[in-house]
Amino acid sequence: RVFAFRDARWAPDPVLVPSAAVRSPQPAPLIIDNGSFQTRAGWACPDPSVPAEPLLRFRSLAARSRGARGGAGAETQVGNDLGSLEPLRWLLRSPFDRNVPVQLELQELLLDHVFQRLGVSSQGCVDHPIVLTEAVCNPLYSRQMMSELLFECYQVPKVSYGVDSLYSFYHNRRQSWPCSGLVISSGYQCTHILPVLEGRLDAKNCKRINLGGCQAAVYLQRLLQLKYPGHLAAITLSRMEEILHEHSYIACDYSEELQKWRCPEYYENNVHKMQLPFSNKLLGSTVASEEKQEKRQQQLRRLQELNARRREEKLQLDQERLDRLLYVQELLEDGQMDQFHKALVELNMDSAEELQSYINKLSLSVEQTKQKILQSEVNIEVDVVDSKPETPDLDPLGSEQSLEDVESINEFEPLFAEEQPEVEKPVAAVQPVFNLAEYHQLFLGTERIRAPEIVFQPSLIGEDQAGIAETMQYVLERYSKEQQAILVQNVFLTGGNTMYPGLKARIQKELLEMRPFQSTFQVHLASSPVLDAWYGARDWALEYMNREEGWISRKDYEEKGGEYLKEHCASNVYVPIRLPKQAPRAAEAPGRASGSGNPGEQA
Repeated sequence: RVFAFRDARWAPDPVLVPSAAVRSPQPAPLIIDNGSFQTRAGWACPDPSVPAEPLLRFRSLAARSRGARGGAGAETQVGNDLGSLEPLRWLLRSPFDRNVPVQLELQELLLDHVFQRLGVSSQGCVDHPIVLTEAVCNPLYSRQMMSELLFECYQVPKVSYGVDSLYSFYHNRRQSWPCSGLVISSGYQCTHILPVLEGRLDAKNCKRINLGGCQAAVYLQRLLQLKYPGHLAAITLSRMEEILHEHSYIACDYSEELQKWRCPEYYENNVHKMQLPFSNKLLGSTVASEEKQEKRQQQLRRLQELNARRREEKLQLDQERLDRLLYVQELLEDGQMDQFHKALVELNMDSAEELQSYINKLSLSVEQTKQKILQSEVNIEVDVVDSKPETPDLDPLGSEQSLEDVESINEFEPLFAEEQPEVEKPVAAVQPVFNLAEYHQLFLGTERIRAPEIVFQPSLIGEDQAGIAETMQYVLERYSKEQQAILVQNVFLTGGNTMYPGLKARIQKELLEMRPFQSTFQVHLASSPVLDAWYGARDWALEYMNREEGWISRKDYEEKGGEYLKEHCASNVYVPIRLPKQAPRAAEAPGRASGSGNPGEQA
């Protein structure tokens, strides 16, 4: 149960060449699942040559570097072009606040990336209809800015907005399923409880919990950093997300599961060990002391050779200069004054006394260097000689003994044999072996259930919110008993944060506790909780491609504003903005004039 972190790097998305069926006989709708964690995009085309799956899947993130001084300008990378998140963590920016897009400049970068990599070849505009997912009860301002971006910047012919969890609900609906149900959608930032009655969303009773996969990853990171303070830098958010996706699960009974983990045998059988990358060269070496001593001696020998070479070079230079000065002194002794003065000028000296002083100094330096060289050679010879310990002389007065003395000693030896203590054999010291790989392992015990549990118990991370079970009970109590019985017959789980093993059993347990005795309910999990929203949007686009229902045309945008929404089976409920009417100023003036005459009446 030792698992290694994959630390996978994303490969940049290639520029795809769309099939001819995307353009003819009419432009095919472009489906964009605009999620806060991941963006998925692809075509809705009935032609079998066009894949019926999202062609692009990338994280909804962008990073803009500042650029080098005097060099190229800032470079912007989007999605899979980032490669790895951790080196750029402080540069990452998202267009989302929770699950609502608010930074339209970053949203434009994501849409540019989608249109470019899907090979949209139209000049100056995007002439394909767009099906875009949005948050539940999306604010009108956010939809207005998104419509303005699509119609004004990209010149799209028409657009349709829908809720991702409702698209997933209708994609998984089978013939025997009722049109009503309770949708539990848990994503990267939020968890929603959505009641659906007779095929339409009941927006007034929708509830949101501001917890999702992002908060679980941050909580898991805090737990492991407190547990392993020596590996703070290695416990990254990307690795925590990998642990959540592959090693975490939902406990059916959280308290009972914690009691199981207290058993040592259960812990040993279920603990997961995550291996962090490490290098033997970084920490203390395990080389034997003999090898260390040998390396030290080699370094000392090299240093001695280097010093000896430097002394010989210095001796040679000093000897040459001394010979030069002695030659000049011989010129003075021979009486060749002209050549002597010329040599003094070349040596930058003024008098014969200065020349004699330099000769004395150089002679002393040459003698000292020769003595150092001789001393170093003697030391090296002494080091090379193998010195053996001498055995001490045990009988300094003479070792000659008579044969009779030896025989008498041998007679008494058996008497003292039992009293002689046995010599203890030297015990080899056992050196403890430091397991470097085990030091770099993260032991995942109760952390496997603590992090996902926050959606049921937000108080674990200090959030003053209700969990999924309490919120679900609160939503159900807002309906009559007959409607409650209809809703619980189809409890549908979707979203990336519902892929934990054991979540379906936990929801069934919570429903069993809150529902009346002998009542029935059914819980269903989406076939693909992550991609079913895109598949449902594609199914809707193929069905309503040639209809006007659900599509907002450019004419509708210009006449009714960017916040306008055409409702359909998977959309939000449109609530127009109602501004209070202002009274005309002409009617206000007489009232002010009549009221100003008597201050007491105004009071």
